[in-house]
Amino acid sequence: MPIIHAIILGIVQGLSEFLPISSSGHLTVVPWLFRWHEFDNNASLEKAFDLALHVGTFVGAFAYFWKDVVRYVGAAWRTVKNRRIDGTDERVAWLLLVASVPAALLGVVFDSSISDNRRMWLIGGCLIVFGVLLGVVDQWSKGTRSADDFRWQDAALIGAAQAVSLQPGVSRSGSTITAGRLLGFDRPAAVRLSFLMSLPITAGAAFYKLAKQLKGDGIPSAYRPAFVWGALVSAIVGFAAITALMKFVRTRSFTPFVIYRVLAGLLVLGVWAAR
Repeated sequence: MPIIHAIILGIVQGLSEFLPISSSGHLTVVPWLFRWHEFDNNASLEKAFDLALHVGTFVGAFAYFWKDVVRYVGAAWRTVKNRRIDGTDERVAWLLLVASVPAALLGVVFDSSISDNRRMWLIGGCLIVFGVLLGVVDQWSKGTRSADDFRWQDAALIGAAQAVSLQPGVSRSGSTITAGRLLGFDRPAAVRLSFLMSLPITAGAAFYKLAKQLKGDGIPSAYRPAFVWGALVSAIVGFAAITALMKFVRTRSFTPFVIYRVLAGLLVLGVWAAR
């Protein structure tokens, strides 16, 4: 695998994992558009590379939110030790885990069918439909709720939205931000909750896929440099994407991402029809 391809896909993963534009959709569409065939007839190796990129973005997100992670892990441990939930941090910590359950269960049960579901017309359609939905909900919502107001019913709905995003083209961050805005959270709070929710689900998926990969043939030595570069770039770009989006949503709406999604979806559908 050419290292330049790995770097490009690392950039794509780092941007699209956290910007509401669908990482799984872009990681499928980009090689398809440019006719890259490194992983043809080697689905297990392709999944391993996807795992490497997701580990990279997990590292980037962890680096940005490490103070929150330490705070919430400590809060969760206190509830275990004291056998009760006393304060805001304790409640939010457990709700972030609860919100990850629907996607985790569906991911395990339908892992193969999700990985193989790469119909380009469906990805293009999801980019458009869920992009427009994000735009409509974002403009309609006048939400002022903060992340500390995260409740059980919020975890259930946003968790369900995260499960829907297993379909490439939907976008995990896009669907959870949409659900957050629908529930009345302001933009920074919806984005923050979406990113914090990404940590347990990404870590869980990474360990699950790693365990499956270790049962296979491993990574050929010729591919290892590309895997390292892809993961490194996705971590750096992911950190930068989070930093930029957290600043962006303090004063602006998600309209630019909606426009991009519609145009990208139309491009995918146009190329798919032409081919």
